[in-house]
Amino acid sequence: MKTLFLLRVLLFSVILSGGILQSQELTVQTDSGKQVLGRADIEALPHTKVTASEHSTPVLFEGVSLKSVLAKAGVSFGESIKGKRLAECLLVEAADGYRVVIALPELDPAFTDRQTLLVFLRNGKALGEKEGPYRIVIPDEKRMARWVRQVTALKIVDVH
Repeated sequence: MKTLFLLRVLLFSVILSGGILQSQELTVQTDSGKQVLGRADIEALPHTKVTASEHSTPVLFEGVSLKSVLAKAGVSFGESIKGKRLAECLLVEAADGYRVVIALPELDPAFTDRQTLLVFLRNGKALGEKEGPYRIVIPDEKRMARWVRQVTALKIVDVH
C-alpha cells in the first residue's frame, strides 16, 4: 500500500514537472515557420539588467533583448529593415489572451536606442506565477501597457 502511494506521488511529480518545463517554452513564429525556444535557449543569449520604475517602485529586471530572441529565431535586423519590411510588426501574446504590437524598427538598434527586454528575473529571483516565466519590459515607456506578463508567443506579422 505504501509503495503504491509513493508510486502515485512520483508519477504526479513527473507530470507536474513536465508541465512546468513546458511553460518555460516560448513560441516564435515567422514567415518561414515556427520555432520553440526553451528556457536554456533564451538564457544562453547575452543578459541585460535594467532598473525600471513599476508603480513608482524601482525594480531590477534581468533578461535578454527582445531583438536577440527574434534574431535567434531567424528574424533579420539592420540594413534589411527597409521598404516593405518597415510594415512588419511583432505581435506579443500572453497566456491570458492579452496581445500587443511592437513595430520591428522599435527593436532595432539601427533605428533606436530604446531597450525592449524579455525578462525572466525580478530583483534577482524568477518571475512569479502571475508574471512569468517571461515578461516584456520597456523601461522608458510612460505607460506599462506593453509590459506583457506571461508571454507565450512572439509572431512576426505583416501589415501591408
